[in-house]
Amino acid sequence: MNDIDDLQLEKAICRTRNGESTAFEIVVRRFEAPLRAWLAGHVPPGIDVDEVAQRTFVAAYTRLEEYTPGTQFGSWLFTIANYQLKTELTRLRRVADYHARYAPDLLQRELERRSSEPPELFVERLDYLKDCVDSLGEHLRRFITWRYEEEIPLEEMAARCDRSVAAVKKQLWLIRQKLQQCVENRVAAAEGELT
Repeated sequence: MNDIDDLQLEKAICRTRNGESTAFEIVVRRFEAPLRAWLAGHVPPGIDVDEVAQRTFVAAYTRLEEYTPGTQFGSWLFTIANYQLKTELTRLRRVADYHARYAPDLLQRELERRSSEPPELFVERLDYLKDCVDSLGEHLRRFITWRYEEEIPLEEMAARCDRSVAAVKKQLWLIRQKLQQCVENRVAAAEGELT
C-alpha cells in the first residue's frame, strides 16, 4: 500500500523544483506501480512497459516546471505517459513501414540470386547439410530431429529436456549457426579444390 499522501507529494515536487533532485524519488515511489499497471493495460505486444514508464518519469522530471502546483499531478503524469506511449507506437510503425517497404525488395533479390544458381549447387549444399547434421553429437542432433522431422512444439521440447522454452530457442539458434558455418566451410573447401 502506498503511504505517500498528496501533501507529501506536493512537498516533494516543490523540493525537486528547488534543486533537490533526490526528492523526486518520492514521486516515483508514489506513481510507479499505478503507472506501470496503466501502461500494461494499454501497450500492445512488443513494447516494454518498464521502458515507457522510465521515459515518462524522465520527461516529468525534466518538465516539472510546467506542472501547476495544487492540481492533479497524477493526471499530468499519466498524460505524459500517454504521449510517451504514442511516441513509441509511432516509432514502431515507422520501423514496420521501413521493413514493409524494403523487405520484399531484399527478398526478391535473394530469390533471384538463388534461382540463378545451378541446381547442382543446391543439391550439393543439401548433401553438405546432411553431413553436417550427421557430424553433430547425439545431444544436439535430437533437437534437429524433434524440431524439423517430428515437428514437436518448443514447449514440448523444453519439457523433454527439462529446459525453458527460451533455452531451447537459443540452443536451436546455436545449432543452426553451427550448421550454417559447417556448410559454408564445406562449400569454400570444395571451391578451393576446384581452383
